[in-house]
Amino acid sequence: MSSPHILFLFLDGVGLGEPDPENNPFVTAEIPTLLRLLGGQRPLADTPRTETARALFVPTDASLRVDGPPQSATGQAAILTGLNVPQLVGGHWGPKPNEAIAQIIQRESLFVKLKARGLNAALLNAYPQRYFDAINSGRRNYSAIPLAVTAAGLPLFTTDDLRAGRALSADFTGEGWRTELKIPDAPVYSLREAGRKLAELAAQWRFSFFEHWPTDLVGHRGALADARRVVERFDAVLGGLLDAWDDEAGLVVITSDHGNLEDLSHTHHTLNLVPTCVVGAARRAFADGLSDLTHFVPAILRTLALL
Repeated sequence: MSSPHILFLFLDGVGLGEPDPENNPFVTAEIPTLLRLLGGQRPLADTPRTETARALFVPTDASLRVDGPPQSATGQAAILTGLNVPQLVGGHWGPKPNEAIAQIIQRESLFVKLKARGLNAALLNAYPQRYFDAINSGRRNYSAIPLAVTAAGLPLFTTDDLRAGRALSADFTGEGWRTELKIPDAPVYSLREAGRKLAELAAQWRFSFFEHWPTDLVGHRGALADARRVVERFDAVLGGLLDAWDDEAGLVVITSDHGNLEDLSHTHHTLNLVPTCVVGAARRAFADGLSDLTHFVPAILRTLALL
């Protein structure tokens, strides 16, 4: 197999925590899909690098040899550029990029590299009109991921794209667009339908990225019941995704930027390793040498035969 397509499924704020059922939702959540992928193991601090019939699980360093808890802007920038961004800017920073981080992302974004090499790439999240209004008015700044996309001159998907089935909402199903954004004609999928839709969309691009940020939001709020729910919802979406995924044609790469959700004894980021799970026939070659957040860009370019 050569040059598969890649879906990069990014979970904000998910680390590998201790087996504490009172503070770590991964201990008690119903996660049949993840258990199958990890050979019956739960994604915890003591779960080793593991290969199963379909997946390769890699505990991954998000601290990057820089003191302090990792933060979103620098962690996501490291994932998106392959550079040790917290080291370059003198520490972990977030949630939004400062000027120094923004310049690194705009210059070194993976999306910039892929576009320069003639490969089609997309961020599969849809954004409501009020997001664009806030950006255009200066009331809001881009976070690292949409900044990386727009720096390459690529469009962000809109409400019209969501309605047309060309993109998904960050909660996967679209429920939040109806209940919170008050967009009554937003399509709503079941969890497994959303996973199958994500597989369908990813197959249209050589490289696609999807950002799921509710994991970090729930981690900061610190409620175990909500954390379990977001973990279980993700697992169901992942089940639908993998039911529809052709392992010979592409890779699903799942990872995070820092810990948070896995330790609800507080509402801050953690120093824990983060989970990386690579699904597909080319998983071993992709994960060769992978141990921290800077290793994704070279692995993606290598897998897409661009190095």
